[in-house]
Amino acid sequence: MRLGGGLLVALAAAAAGAGWWLLGGLVLAAIAASVAARVPEPGDALVDRGVVAVARLAEVTVYAIAFGAYVFPAHREAAAAAFVAVAAGAGFAGLKIPTIVVRITAALLLVAGLTLVVVCVAVTPVGTADGLQPPDFAGVLVAAVLTLPFLRPAGRENAGLRVLLLTAVALLAAFAALYQLGAVRLGLSLTSLRDLLSAADADALQPLLTAFAVVATVVPALAAGAETRTRTGVPGLAGLVVAAAAAYFLPLLPVLVLAGLATVIELLLGVRARRYSEVRD
Repeated sequence: MRLGGGLLVALAAAAAGAGWWLLGGLVLAAIAASVAARVPEPGDALVDRGVVAVARLAEVTVYAIAFGAYVFPAHREAAAAAFVAVAAGAGFAGLKIPTIVVRITAALLLVAGLTLVVVCVAVTPVGTADGLQPPDFAGVLVAAVLTLPFLRPAGRENAGLRVLLLTAVALLAAFAALYQLGAVRLGLSLTSLRDLLSAADADALQPLLTAFAVVATVVPALAAGAETRTRTGVPGLAGLVVAAAAAYFLPLLPVLVLAGLATVIELLLGVRARRYSEVRD
C-alpha cells in the first residue's frame, strides 16, 4: 500500500537525479527490499526502536507532502501538517483498518495504476528532448535510496513475491511516466503525475488521481502511526509533532533522503540481528 503514496512524489525526485536510469535505481532498490524481506525485524534496543520510528515518521511526512500537493495544492503546507496530525495521529491512537478492506483497497489502487500506465503508453508523446544518457552511478544510487522505503514489504508472509509484484508495478509506472513526459519534465514538478495525465490527454481522470492520492497516503500513514506507537510508546507523540512541522516547512527531497537512509539503516540492523542469532545458535 505504501508504494502508491510513495510513487506520487518519489518518481519525480528520482528522475530529477537519475533520468532514465531511474529504472536501474528501482531494480537496485528491489534487490535491497528483497534482502530486507529475508532478515529479521530490528530488535528492541533503543537504537533499533529509534531508527524504525524515524523511518516510519519520515514516510508519514512524505505521504503528508504528497497529500497536500495533490489534494489541497492551494494550501499544501497546512494540509500536509494537518494530515500528519489526523492520519498518523489516528494510527498512533490505535485506529486500524480491517485487513480485508486494506486488501480490497490495494487491489483497486493496482487497477487504477495499471489503467494510468495503459493510457500513458497508448498515447504517443508530443516529444521529449531527453534520451538515455550514459549511466550516472551516483544518480542511480540516489534513486534507489529514494524509492526503497516504498518497495519494502509490510509483514513477512509471501514477502518475496510481494516485492516482485511491487517492483513490476513501480517499473511499469516509471516507464510510462518517462515515456510520456521525459526525464526532465518528470523531474520538474512535485505533482508530475497530474502533468502526466494532461500529456496523455486524460484530464478526465484527474478526479480519479485525487481519490488515488487520498487512499494511497492515508492507509499507509495509519499503519506507520501505529508502528511508531509500538516502537516508541507515548514519547512518540513528540515525533509526530516533529513530522508535522517537517511536512509544513521542509521541501520533499530531504525528507525522502531521510526516509531512504533510515530504511537502509533499518535493513542493516536486521542483518546484524540475523548474524547475532546465527552466532547464538
